[in-house]
Amino acid sequence: MRNIKLIIEYDGKSFGGWQKQPKKLNIQGEIEKAISEITGEEVELIASGRTDAGVHSLGQTANFKTDNETISVEKFPLAINSKLKASIRIKSAEEVDERFHSRYSVKSKTYRYVINDSPIESAIYRDLEYHISTRLDVEKMNEAVKYFEGEHDFKGFKASGTSSKSSVRTIYEGKVIRNEDRIYIELTGSGFLYNMVRIISGTLLDVGLGKIEPKDIKKIIESKDRKMAGKTLPARGLYLLKVEY
Repeated sequence: MRNIKLIIEYDGKSFGGWQKQPKKLNIQGEIEKAISEITGEEVELIASGRTDAGVHSLGQTANFKTDNETISVEKFPLAINSKLKASIRIKSAEEVDERFHSRYSVKSKTYRYVINDSPIESAIYRDLEYHISTRLDVEKMNEAVKYFEGEHDFKGFKASGTSSKSSVRTIYEGKVIRNEDRIYIELTGSGFLYNMVRIISGTLLDVGLGKIEPKDIKKIIESKDRKMAGKTLPARGLYLLKVEY
């Protein structure tokens, strides 16, 4: 049996998230259906993790197993893409060891949150970023994001309803980059809690607005109090950037 690893890009605004669910358009189900049409088999597509409704990906990783020997691995992306909506694209395919598992083999994930702080909201990118018309202090935001690095209990940065038993996570690197009117908040970590990146981004937004000082981040983390952190920013600005194995 072959084990095929896919790198996937998608615009999440029209989907109810990655995971298969009844009566909601979902990314996993659309790709599984396309693969089944190509291979003639029922397949299970395993992702590095679920992304929520409205969240995008530039580098989701997923794998599936197949007995089909007629399709070369190089042809899988074009073949699958021919059956998919234009908002989902298989960027590459690779045949990997049978023990490879997209979720359990993960070493780190990088997420990006995009904020546009130009005076006027973009008509083209309005569903792909969060807009605020106040110029943000990126230097202070970059100072603040460093307090998130390391192993911490991120209880104050998770949404209610999180099923994870432990809220301890490790962030390997955090950075805030300005590209003209767009600000990229990038976090690389061992794993993330439900809405954790969106809440961290909302807290960094408050730093950029001067509502809290960078040094206050340490106290907010230590408090483990959700009320002390910033608001949960909308899903439309969030991207799964890449997954490392």
